[in-house]
Amino acid sequence: MKAEQMWQTSTGKGVTVAVIDTGVDATNADLKGQVLAGKDFAENQPGDEHTDYEGHGTGMAGLIAGTGAWNGGQGAFGLAPGTKILPIRLPKLDTAANKAEGNRWFNEATSKAIRYAVAEGAKVVNISQAVTQESQQLVEAVRYALDRGSLIFAGVGNDGDSANEVMYPAATPGVVGVAAIGKDLHRTDESQYGPQVDMAAPGEDMVAPCGGDSGLCRSHGTSDATALASASAALIWSKHPTWTNNQVLRVMLNTIGGPTDGAKRNDSIGYGIVRPRVALTNPGDPGPADEYPLPDLAAAASAPPSPDPSSVTDAADAPAKDQSAEESSSDSNTDHSLWIAVGALALALLCGTAVVLARKRRVANAAPPFPTLTYSPGQPPNPTAGFPNAPHYPPPASGSNIPPGRGPDDAAV
Repeated sequence: MKAEQMWQTSTGKGVTVAVIDTGVDATNADLKGQVLAGKDFAENQPGDEHTDYEGHGTGMAGLIAGTGAWNGGQGAFGLAPGTKILPIRLPKLDTAANKAEGNRWFNEATSKAIRYAVAEGAKVVNISQAVTQESQQLVEAVRYALDRGSLIFAGVGNDGDSANEVMYPAATPGVVGVAAIGKDLHRTDESQYGPQVDMAAPGEDMVAPCGGDSGLCRSHGTSDATALASASAALIWSKHPTWTNNQVLRVMLNTIGGPTDGAKRNDSIGYGIVRPRVALTNPGDPGPADEYPLPDLAAAASAPPSPDPSSVTDAADAPAKDQSAEESSSDSNTDHSLWIAVGALALALLCGTAVVLARKRRVANAAPPFPTLTYSPGQPPNPTAGFPNAPHYPPPASGSNIPPGRGPDDAAV
């Protein structure tokens, strides 16, 4: 990421990022002075928005705004250490009676949280959480945020190697759906894929602030990738404070590291891998101030109701490349199933389904690369609550000073 180089230009100062999650521990050494007063919608949990009931929200806040202050500067840095974090705590969904109730809790609380974040001046809204259904209330809250100049980033989920269900709010029109890539610049196996993926960011071998003796925990997943995408937007906005949300997002898309096969986008990494360093040095034309640069919002406004869910067969993943000289990469392995999927998509377009495919579909079996926290798959799903239990961090490597911990995987809701 060349963070130190970027910080000579921007640290995200002057930008507030709302972290809608499990709470943010404001006493964490790497986050002291970074966390504002926020809002608590977790009425079923003790404490308030500064009480993190799983550790996940603190990790996401750390990936965005960590200062590295722990133990005399030996802690974890976020990508935009000059930003401020607005913590907004969601209900703990694994206490719901069933999945339907949990979805309802999430949609109600997240809709209120988005509106609160905008009212409190958050330019960027980070939602590293997900459920399998959205509501009209959530759709309206997203549009409210966009109309008032904010951007919303959400993880597409971590079930790419299993169910690969479409998750919300990542698939909600107007939300930037974020996938995770590994060090090989491919989609990670767990990162979900599908038309709801707009961009990707690193989501493998991450380290972020948490509890424990060392103050550091490992993580991975689209949660982490989302935090880095949000931090990237904050870095750009800090340098260009007069730009609108549409212009910031357009520059992120202008400077993205696209698929190496020349496609404009694919279902694995969307339009490509976010590159804030390039956006800060050579942003290109930010374009119209009042025109949202992704197609899903306009398509959703004009399209008829979504058809019955259909399956998505494109599980292929083309690598992404950084188009700058010092970060270029190549991959000679052509994924033939991707070309088959592209052909199928072209046929669908010819059959008159372009509008439906252009929007973020409610697809049953569809589905989202920066340094991240490493959450490993955890215990089997709770059949009563209908949600996976929070996974455990893996034990530290031999000689590592990073302790085991625990926290929810992305899309644990």
